[in-house]
Amino acid sequence: MAAVDSFHLLYRQVSRSCGGYVEGLALLGALYAASKAALAARGAYRLLRLHFLPRLVKNRDLVRCYGRWALVSGASGTVVKAYAEELARHGVSIIILSPDIGSLSGTATAISESHGVDAVLVEVDFSHGPSVCRSVQDAIRDRDVGFVVNGLDAGLDVPHDFAELSEGWLWDVVTRATAAATLVTRLALPGMVARRRGAVVNISSGASCRPGLKRATLSASTAFLEHFSRALHHEYGGRGIFVQSVTPLHVAARAGTGSWLAPDGRVYARHAVSTLGICHRTTGYWPHALQAGLARWMPEWMWVTGSRLLA
Repeated sequence: MAAVDSFHLLYRQVSRSCGGYVEGLALLGALYAASKAALAARGAYRLLRLHFLPRLVKNRDLVRCYGRWALVSGASGTVVKAYAEELARHGVSIIILSPDIGSLSGTATAISESHGVDAVLVEVDFSHGPSVCRSVQDAIRDRDVGFVVNGLDAGLDVPHDFAELSEGWLWDVVTRATAAATLVTRLALPGMVARRRGAVVNISSGASCRPGLKRATLSASTAFLEHFSRALHHEYGGRGIFVQSVTPLHVAARAGTGSWLAPDGRVYARHAVSTLGICHRTTGYWPHALQAGLARWMPEWMWVTGSRLLA
């Protein structure tokens, strides 16, 4: 009985002495919960502001806001091609740069006939060095170029063992992915700065936001375009140039075959273009934003294990 009384006495004494600590821990817990709730509310607000509210507003006059012409490289990819078509739907004329203009002649004709804008094809292969820049300079001379849209080479999205890639293939594809974006932006930027308006949109891959198996070159090229966009934003954002990094996840290649998580190119491009002037880094499509958030939350070992199982 004495032992029981001694235990209760000891418990009361410990409770009184630790009461202040308990209250402090409770306060810390409340602050932590409040901070998490504030972050969740902020994320929901950003999602609404970026992906839903712009689509409730009448279509903006992109020609007046940015310029009459768009300079597009990497249009062999599904997303970049659809993005160019969406700009054309807003009345923007298109200059398509490609090392193989024959494969894109149908795209240029369709853009011109469907939307009543000019669509110009320029044959440029940046793997041949800076001498090809003259063709781009001739194409944009005396034109109100307000958009630069750069995309990664479609060949980068095909899984490859890095050690099995040929030196020639790596040189061609990586040069087109990084040098093309850098040089095309450099050639168009002085005119946009002089007019104090314009948009640079670099489209890469949200699937490579974390390291993935057999996609080392895609991950590296995505990181390059991401940091290139951020650096340009800080350097030219105050001079009227809007710079945006767009990192889509899976987009269906054929029209009408998309789903909620993997839309077709036209649906995706409509969402992505609506974010112009609002956000400098975006997936372009709100279900992709949810998926990207989950990927960032996931530990890297879990991401790599999942990519290994799906490879």
